[in-house]
Amino acid sequence: MAEKRYTRESCLELLRSKRRELLLSGEDRLPKRSDFENDAVVAVKAYLGPWPRALEAAGLKEPRSGDRLEKNREKRRRSRRRAREAKRREANQNE
Repeated sequence: MAEKRYTRESCLELLRSKRRELLLSGEDRLPKRSDFENDAVVAVKAYLGPWPRALEAAGLKEPRSGDRLEKNREKRRRSRRRAREAKRREANQNE
């Protein structure tokens, strides 16, 4: 059986080291998926979640604020309410 190449800690270090490498080369940006080989991207997503959340876990990006989460919840509620109203109007027109 092959030894595991990646762990959660190695994925965190991979992201942090790529960030340091980018800063040393003069690029002030966060690491992108395209900066890594496919197997590294798959491992990072498996251990740390979707790319923005992986960057948050590595401490490279500010975590989402509670305000943003609440705004997204409100958008979903509004969308569901509009969908129900549209169905109700359509049902009334068909009667």
